[in-house]
Amino acid sequence: MKPYGNQPDFKKKVSYESKKNSEKISINNIKLIHQIFDTINISLLVLIFTLFFLSFNSQREWSNTYKNLSKTRAFNNNLIDYISKIEEFYISELESLNIYRKTKPEDLIYLDKLPKKKESLLKKNLSSFIEGFSHSKYQRGY
Repeated sequence: MKPYGNQPDFKKKVSYESKKNSEKISINNIKLIHQIFDTINISLLVLIFTLFFLSFNSQREWSNTYKNLSKTRAFNNNLIDYISKIEEFYISELESLNIYRKTKPEDLIYLDKLPKKKESLLKKNLSSFIEGFSHSKYQRGY
């Protein structure tokens, strides 16, 4: 052996055909792995969009339910107000029954009816016209 001369190759010599077969196998394996990953990615995208639309739909339904519940609460509050006013009215009526007593004919006071004075239409209009001048209702000029 020469120190600087031909040194033995430690590389394994592979025939051309076996090298070609291994390249085909590795290319087929890579294509298969890519198809698997593509399928997984597509199925994940479909799952994400499906869950997105389901959550969007449930959010819309929850918004409608909340709106209906708010209307019902407002309606109930109005009913409670009306009921409390009615109760207050009936309680005051019940309390007033104890204050007032039933009248008897002896308790009534009869007044004489005064006759109405009839005024002529001309006198009435003339007096309102004179009052209008005295209160400056009817002014002369500008």
